[in-house]
Amino acid sequence: MYLKLCKTNLLQNVRKQFRNYHSDNVFGFKRKNKPVYNASDQVLKTQCDQSNFFRLVTAFRQHAHKTADVNPVTLTREITISPDLDPKRYCLETDTQVKFTGILNTTKSEGTVAEAVDFLRHVYGKNIAVEFTHLENPEEIDWFCNRIEQLVPEETNTETKLRLGTELLRSQNFDNFLANKFTGVKRYGGEGAESMMGFFSEFFRLAAEDNIEQLVVAMPHRGRLNLLTGMLNFPPVKMFAKLKGKSNFPDKYQVTGDVLSHFVSSTDLKFADNKNLHVTLLYNPSHLEAVNPVSMGKTRAKQLENRDGDYGDRRWGDKIVNLQVHGDAAITGQGVNQECLALSGTPHYEIGGSIHLIVNNQLGFTTPADRGRSSRYCTDLAKMISAPIIHVNGDFPEMVLKATKLAFEYQRKFRKEVFIDLNCYRQWGHNELDDPTFTNPSLYGIIRSRGTVPDQYTKKLIEEGVLNEEEKNTIIKEHTKWLNEHLKAVETYKPDDVYFKNQWEGFSQAEETITRWDTGIHLDLLTYIGSKSVQFPEHFNVHPTLLKTHVKNRLARVAEGVNIDWSTAETLALGSLLYEGYNVRISGQDVGRGTFSHRHVMLVDQQTNHIYIPLNNLHENQNSFLEIANSILSEEAVLGYEYGMSIESPKNLIIWEAQFGDFFNGAQIILDTFVSNGEVKWLWSSGLVVLLPHGYDGAGPEHSSARIERFLQMTDSKEDKVDGDNVNMQVCHPSTPAQYFHLLRRQMVRNFRKPLIVIGPKTLLRLPEATSNFADMAPQTTFQPVITDNTHDPKQIQVILFTSGKHFYNLVSKRQSLGVKNVAIVRLESYCPFPTLELQQEVAKFSNAKIFVWCQEEPQNMGAWSFVKPRFENLVGRKIQFCGRPTQAAPAVGIGELHDLQVSEILSKPFSFEI
Repeated sequence: MYLKLCKTNLLQNVRKQFRNYHSDNVFGFKRKNKPVYNASDQVLKTQCDQSNFFRLVTAFRQHAHKTADVNPVTLTREITISPDLDPKRYCLETDTQVKFTGILNTTKSEGTVAEAVDFLRHVYGKNIAVEFTHLENPEEIDWFCNRIEQLVPEETNTETKLRLGTELLRSQNFDNFLANKFTGVKRYGGEGAESMMGFFSEFFRLAAEDNIEQLVVAMPHRGRLNLLTGMLNFPPVKMFAKLKGKSNFPDKYQVTGDVLSHFVSSTDLKFADNKNLHVTLLYNPSHLEAVNPVSMGKTRAKQLENRDGDYGDRRWGDKIVNLQVHGDAAITGQGVNQECLALSGTPHYEIGGSIHLIVNNQLGFTTPADRGRSSRYCTDLAKMISAPIIHVNGDFPEMVLKATKLAFEYQRKFRKEVFIDLNCYRQWGHNELDDPTFTNPSLYGIIRSRGTVPDQYTKKLIEEGVLNEEEKNTIIKEHTKWLNEHLKAVETYKPDDVYFKNQWEGFSQAEETITRWDTGIHLDLLTYIGSKSVQFPEHFNVHPTLLKTHVKNRLARVAEGVNIDWSTAETLALGSLLYEGYNVRISGQDVGRGTFSHRHVMLVDQQTNHIYIPLNNLHENQNSFLEIANSILSEEAVLGYEYGMSIESPKNLIIWEAQFGDFFNGAQIILDTFVSNGEVKWLWSSGLVVLLPHGYDGAGPEHSSARIERFLQMTDSKEDKVDGDNVNMQVCHPSTPAQYFHLLRRQMVRNFRKPLIVIGPKTLLRLPEATSNFADMAPQTTFQPVITDNTHDPKQIQVILFTSGKHFYNLVSKRQSLGVKNVAIVRLESYCPFPTLELQQEVAKFSNAKIFVWCQEEPQNMGAWSFVKPRFENLVGRKIQFCGRPTQAAPAVGIGELHDLQVSEILSKPFSFEI
């Protein structure tokens, strides 16, 4: 409890007494003779001493971190004393007697101010320092005060010291072994940061004791190999084989692989009392911090499977926990971290609070910390979500264990984010082949002149009698022997086949052939789902506009089975998948209603603000659900999150919708390093769907184009070879609601998973011509990669226009207005896989056609033209011409008159070719 300051009138009486005593105190009076107090004055003085003592203690809790000795390689060893921590600032002398009870958490009930300051410096200002007074919840602040003041003075037992020392020695020996056996290899070792092994050892043990079942870990390069071989049951032979150029995947898989420092493990760790913990260390690209949202999404998907949090009756994180490891420069410099923290406490993205370990090398590549950020600490980002921060000196491994325990206990109690700032150093440069003295001579002068963390700690243990020299040598010798045995086994090493197991049983990589899947469903089920999709409780107050334009119109459409618009087709696809037992999640900005107010899969009561999702009430025994995740204004973190959910289980249809197609730009790193090549690098299968609204409607440069060309460039489609299902990802541009319906269902009914990029509509969402009928979604129907033109006699056709999406309807309208009958308009619905066979059949069907034209809305240097042209000419065997906007820098123009002129040109030119 906070002690109230003395009332003003009483304090004035005490001031009179203090004037003759205090020299440089807060009142500024000179020392004279020591005053004589009567009984009432003494009571007042004691009360004020207690009040001021509390202010002093509070100052230590708030400011001591600024002068704490947490940097193992500081350029100066001088520890400054903050004036905020001077007892005289609070009218206190060092020999003043004060009561500790209710203010300090010590074993003593009272003592002198000097004794209290010694205790406070030991707890808050030496090798561990905390920032927690910025927390908004008083309960959390009180908890931190109590727990750290109990924990820091505790003695570490002998068993823990021995375990810790062993881990540090093995980590150092592993790095030495690789340096000797594989010279010239970038391994991003843990030298200088070996104390992180103490963190992992303690964290895993605590998690198992707390009955956590699974831990999902995101981690960069530094110390990764040490962790894998030291604690995560990763066989060193697999690593050594990689270093010798061998593949770590069985031959039957189509992979390109990845670098050594991205290796992973998914393993069960066993502890005392039959406690087990499954740890999954995720693959990470070299793009810093990009794996963090992926790890959060995978954690959430595991929580879905295990019914944690809102998915069941437990708290978030009861069984599944997320751990993120960062570099100091990366957590400061990479914006995805801010996005992840902004996500961490929001509905549909909450996972119960991640634990963050920052391996603070005090360097970013070669940039020192004072040039790498504008804030005091690399962890200051944590304050945006009121998360506590624990700074610890890596030279003191036992303090690292205490920091770990403090962070773990906080997360378990409050289920919130917490950060550990492990201050350490890099023994070498950015990697083992780099010379850091080029740019940081002073820092590396200190590093080169000091002993290593494992050596310093084992020396301490030997001095304490916990370990002797012979035992130390035995630990190193046995570990070296074990590593040598694995090195000898390289020549006979065969990678284990651990892929497509457990929840992925029955799935495999796609084959080189193209398969067709019956994705239609029975007409009665279509009617049932369509009608249920707009049903709501009796006293639920639906918006009157939705009652008229959404509910009434949909009921009419599904009753007749005609004029099915885009949102209804989507609802039918999702509802049917839910009916069949798949989970569906749609994520993005305002996806519940849709950017263009077309979806409305969630209804909001206009009086209570309660949300109702009709598709989650299809039938009484429904056990799969639609999750509408209206996200923060983020792309990279949100898309990474959804990708993480998609790789966990093939039974989850995960959809991310960009507000406009070009919004994916903010998530380009996720697309480049995960979505487009996660399978060929790591054998991660993903059925993620990315919806990108696209269309040139005069909206200007930023909201017209989904940059189709970028996605097509990212595919591994061949220009001179027929594509199969095994392309790295699908890029489709459906022109009808039924086509979209089949695409969504096909994502789940196949025995393999591939990412799907859907170039989606804007104006087609409500265009009467762009509707479908139930017959287009009935059994024996499927997605058509190419849609032919049956409006005219094929023998009369002399020109074939090939196009996609919205532009088809514009061309049809123009052809009708011109009365042209010798031009066919064929729709290319799938760019990748490129539909070679179907296009060959179209050319054969229109046997008299002489001119073949690709028509697009996009400029010539954008869109699908550069992708379609070589494939059409090489595989279909016909020269093809271009009709579209001229080459330009911006995706679209922002001048209305110029836009109208371009529209006129791209619609007239296709019908002006001379035969």
